Amino acid sequence: MIPRYTRAAMGHVWSDEHRMQLWLDVEVAVCEAWAELGVIPQDDIAAIRGAAIHPDRMAELFRETHHDIISFTRSVAEQLGPPGRWIHLGLTSSDVLDTALSLQIQQAADILAEDLRQLEQVVAELAVRFKHTLMIGRTHGVHAEPTTFGHKLAVFVAQLRRDCRRLEFARDELRAGKISGAVGTHANVPAEVEESALARLGLAPAEASTQILQRDRHAQFVATLAVIAASLEQQATEIRALQRTEIGEAFEPFSSGQQGSSAMPHKRNPELCERVCGMARLLRGYVVTALDNVAVWHERDISHSSAERLILPDACIALDYMLDLLRTIYDGLEVCPDVMQRNLGLTRGLIYSGQVLLALVEAGLARGDAYAIVQSAARRVWAGEGDLLGHLRADSRVTDLIQAEALEALFDPSYHLRGIEVAFARLGLT
Repeated sequence: MIPRYTRAAMGHVWSDEHRMQLWLDVEVAVCEAWAELGVIPQDDIAAIRGAAIHPDRMAELFRETHHDIISFTRSVAEQLGPPGRWIHLGLTSSDVLDTALSLQIQQAADILAEDLRQLEQVVAELAVRFKHTLMIGRTHGVHAEPTTFGHKLAVFVAQLRRDCRRLEFARDELRAGKISGAVGTHANVPAEVEESALARLGLAPAEASTQILQRDRHAQFVATLAVIAASLEQQATEIRALQRTEIGEAFEPFSSGQQGSSAMPHKRNPELCERVCGMARLLRGYVVTALDNVAVWHERDISHSSAERLILPDACIALDYMLDLLRTIYDGLEVCPDVMQRNLGLTRGLIYSGQVLLALVEAGLARGDAYAIVQSAARRVWAGEGDLLGHLRADSRVTDLIQAEALEALFDPSYHLRGIEVAFARLGLT
């Protein structure tokens, strides 16, 4: 089993203490950039580098000012004495808030990227293990043709890899900060200071900004998290469906002392998968709010701010939890190959109708005629009369074209393993 990625890590990224530390990191980086230009003396910048956050003092000042950044900068400046006058030089609150938020999102994305990598590894290992485990494929919920459980999981591996790329693209859009002052014109803070400070923080300057970073970046990030959540929901839904009593091909973990129902002792419910599905709905709702945040009045308002303080931490924490939960499900997944084999025969050969159709066409029969012959036999099977192979053996239109041994071979499920390596080779799964 892969070691668990600590859940506390994501909570720390969005904690008040860490956010304030990032604010201080931004302030110090800006002061160092000013010092490069000779504006701040070297003795003063040395003192500024030793600054620390004082949450209690900030809270005390906040009760007076009702402004978080003013309370923060005052609490930092007063501990420094005379060098404290350089704190927040040329800046507006959003220079600090938005740049620090970009740093938080980078750190949160690091955790989510690792979560995805670990989940993909678990699913890939299962895909290889069950590559040749035959089961029925279903379209519209109806038995279609055989597939393998490994192939089903290989599709999920490809999906998770796309999710990794989506996350990386969305986080790239937020590897940006802004240190451009009120309304973003660089009137009080030159571009050199912005570029130098952001380089220290591992960010790039926005090409153009107002008093804030434009929220299309953040909306894309939240939307990406929701798309990833939808991918997880699809996988959880599949496991839930396979766990249905009528199917019984795979089951999420269920401990020895676990109880599924207060009234029905026999119940084994897919409650973990249902939890994943429910939380995906939550993340989709955050996308609406994130999109609404894009439109602000003129150069800035704070209509987005209060909503972001909820949806960004919640979305990251929720997805982090979902990724870990789904990995737990896969780690303990109970797969039932015998039941899969049994279910292949439930429709008495109907799932091989496609092979028969192709064989009749290859033997010279018009496709429409071949389809009609096989469909007519299939309808009798659906009505409860015998099996498909038996009806076709009794039809001279079929036996005149296909020899008995060849006809029987069309009902061999291993036929459907012929191309199973294609997806695995493309994914590099061995």
